[in-house]
Amino acid sequence: MVWSVLAVLLGAFLAYSVFTNHTSGTRPFTFGLDLVGGSHLVYEADTSNLQAHEVDEAMSALRDVIERRVNVFGVSEPLVQVEKASMLSSDANTERLIVELPGITDLEEAVEMIGATPLLDFQLVGSTSTTTGETVYIETGLTGRYVSRAQLVFANSQSSVGFGGEPIVEVTFTDEGKKLFGDITSQHVGEQLAIFLDNDLKSQPVIQSAILGGVAQITGNFTPEEGKELVRNLNIGALPVPIQLLSTQTIGATLGEEVLQKGVMAVLVGLCVVFLFMVAWYRLAGVVASVALSVYVVLMLAVFMYIPVTITAAGIAGFLLSIGMAVDANVLIFERLKEALRESADGNYPAAVREAFVQAWPPIRDGNFTSMISAVVLFWMGTGMVQGFALVFGLGVLVSMLTALSVTKVFLFAVLPLAKRFPFLLGSGFARNK
Repeated sequence: MVWSVLAVLLGAFLAYSVFTNHTSGTRPFTFGLDLVGGSHLVYEADTSNLQAHEVDEAMSALRDVIERRVNVFGVSEPLVQVEKASMLSSDANTERLIVELPGITDLEEAVEMIGATPLLDFQLVGSTSTTTGETVYIETGLTGRYVSRAQLVFANSQSSVGFGGEPIVEVTFTDEGKKLFGDITSQHVGEQLAIFLDNDLKSQPVIQSAILGGVAQITGNFTPEEGKELVRNLNIGALPVPIQLLSTQTIGATLGEEVLQKGVMAVLVGLCVVFLFMVAWYRLAGVVASVALSVYVVLMLAVFMYIPVTITAAGIAGFLLSIGMAVDANVLIFERLKEALRESADGNYPAAVREAFVQAWPPIRDGNFTSMISAVVLFWMGTGMVQGFALVFGLGVLVSMLTALSVTKVFLFAVLPLAKRFPFLLGSGFARNK
């Protein structure tokens, strides 16, 4: 009885915490783009100049850069993720970046946020082609992904606030970039190193000597205002690889709110129907299952809030399906309990409850384990909405198994005195002799 009271109090405390934190805005739920509206952008990254082992690192750096970029504009809960093509796709090497900006419904504004970040690239100047008259540039691998910080200085001045000469953007590299820049300048003394920004040649100074300090200078007849803007963008993050916008989609806030309302209504209706069925068919055990299921729902909401988990329409579907899995575990326990009571000659209720859980554990374990495997595979191989569904479903299955094996057991032992007095309450169906 003590444990059941503690379980009820814990559930009530979590319910109160979730409700107050969400309504007060202290820690609201995180909703996906399909529920609150916003912009959905899909970019394709050009990784053709990278080695196979460098692609994952470059895409991770690209994701971080874009995420920093949109955060500067104050976008609430942006989602930036790398998406690979399906393993069964003929274009399996495609690298894409998905950017979701909740609350930003102006596509031009959204595209400008991403596209304004410059692509910085350093290339060696080769020979000039005799047929086309064009200068040949040689890739060095040194790009904006290795930038640590940038600052504006002026010729003949080391101060970013001086006004003694031409504005210069000074770029300091990371430790890895410093080594790469040092190797390039050491091995190509006397050659020219071209500096491109968004594929626009800014300067191509001659390498006078090895530069081991990890600092490069970009000149290009900047005005002080243009130099400051460039520095700001580089400090936000230069793109490590070129990207091309493939598709855009805008979801209105009204449509998202409607989807959210219908999703919440679907969960509530589903819970009510399950509660009614369990109580009507399993009587007292059905009441126990309903209370345990309520605790499960509160636990899931707490998981959504405190991890946090981004809730999408697909995630709500996964949550609703996980409720069915939670009920399935309770049904197995109650059926085993009926058999244990039927075989108990002395009417030992506590022993029957323990035996019911022992007998129900293997099918519960196997059913939940196979569901977890499905969720992991869907999350690993799926993209976008499929991953949202898989994550919520997988978490739901895990939490439902724990509540079925612990909370339900505690409540069954708590109601044993009532069950001994009225054996009919632990039956099932509509006939009194069951």
